[in-house]
Amino acid sequence: MSTEKTVLSSFDTWKKFLGDRVQQAEKMGMSEETINKLAYEIGDFLDEKVDPANHSNRALKEIWDVGDAEERRTIARLMVKLAKQNA
Repeated sequence: MSTEKTVLSSFDTWKKFLGDRVQQAEKMGMSEETINKLAYEIGDFLDEKVDPANHSNRALKEIWDVGDAEERRTIARLMVKLAKQNA
C-alpha cells in the first residue's frame, strides 16, 4: 500500500500528516496565507483525484463539494488550524 493511500485511509493519520507538513512549511518561512492557499489547492486535488476511503473523508468531500470557492477556502483554513493542533 502506498504512503498516500495509508495516510488517506485514517482521518487521525491524515491530521497528523497535515500537521507535520504545516510545521515544515512554517519552519521554511511560509506565511499563513501561503499555507492556507496550498491547503486549498490540495483540497481541490483530493476532491478531483481521490476517492474517499472512509466515512470521515467522505463527509469532508461532500462538504467540500457543496461549498463555493470562499467556503472551500474557509474549510482549508480550518483544516490547517486543525492540523496545527495535531502536529
